[in-house]
Amino acid sequence: MSLKNLNANKIHSILQKKIINKKIKHLFNLFEKELRIREKFAVAVSGGPDSLALAFLAKIYSIKNKLAIKFFIVDHKLRKESSNEAKKVKKLLKSIYINSEILSWNGKKPKKNIQSIARKKRYQLLFSKCKKYKINNLLLGHHLDDLYENFFIRIVRGSGLKGLASLEKKNQINKINLIRPLLVFDKSDLTFISKHVFNFFIEDPSNKDFKYTRVRIRSFIDELKKEGFDKKKLFLTISNLRRSNQTLLFYVEQNKKMNSFLNQKKNELILNENFFKNPYEVIFRSLIDSIKIIGGKYNTVRGKKIDNILSKIENNVLIKETLGGCIIKKLNQTVIISKED
Repeated sequence: MSLKNLNANKIHSILQKKIINKKIKHLFNLFEKELRIREKFAVAVSGGPDSLALAFLAKIYSIKNKLAIKFFIVDHKLRKESSNEAKKVKKLLKSIYINSEILSWNGKKPKKNIQSIARKKRYQLLFSKCKKYKINNLLLGHHLDDLYENFFIRIVRGSGLKGLASLEKKNQINKINLIRPLLVFDKSDLTFISKHVFNFFIEDPSNKDFKYTRVRIRSFIDELKKEGFDKKKLFLTISNLRRSNQTLLFYVEQNKKMNSFLNQKKNELILNENFFKNPYEVIFRSLIDSIKIIGGKYNTVRGKKIDNILSKIENNVLIKETLGGCIIKKLNQTVIISKED
């Protein structure tokens, strides 16, 4: 791989020395194949080996393809060391000419559901900055091990097809494309890059705290490996589930397109009778999407509440319900969804 697109000889020299390693060259070629975008993008960096590897690979990619790029470090301030760690990561990135910005989560912190709430706050901070800089693409450091862990977490939670097939290579939230170009990378490869390029990465102590579900699942997977657990077969299973999910999504989109009408003047969505003459999962997902379109809420409404609404529609007892920032009411054979005041 050539870095001849670099303008500054000094930067060229530093990055050239890092990329000359045969294994890193191979990993960059894989990264380039997975990413394939041709417009400006942002990168979320935590300081762990995964995100530091992502930052390095993304920097090389942006130079080679002459793309504008932004790097954001989120400081959750959940640990007293976090702010110093964020500053250290910023300095570390600067050493290979990566300019970054620290985004801080200020204010009162939760005592329960810490990881879940922190994840939502992290996305809020990142989305806000992306919109400020008019960036539509955000790169995240999820890798192959995260894919497996997420799959087992969803099984434990009793998720359906959508949940089991989640953690896609690309999805969209609030008009921001979330891109995960490392989903085919083993964590060991990313750790190798981080050590070779930076000789440093942050070990988050929460990754060893068994009070968190993800840590317990990680330990469970390690035990499965001892019993001959085959990651390749699990990857094939997840790939098959994704294909099935894509088929279902096609029919959901068809249902919304053919059987709903958006009255822009009143900002209300009208669902006709045929909207509800589909397989249950198609109706279920179509209604969730419809509520999100009108309500404009970041979080998806809970499945049990959707089940309740659909039961009332089916039994012709729905009069008026509020859900997800919307008012849902039935008028003759149609259902009208309008924004709640």
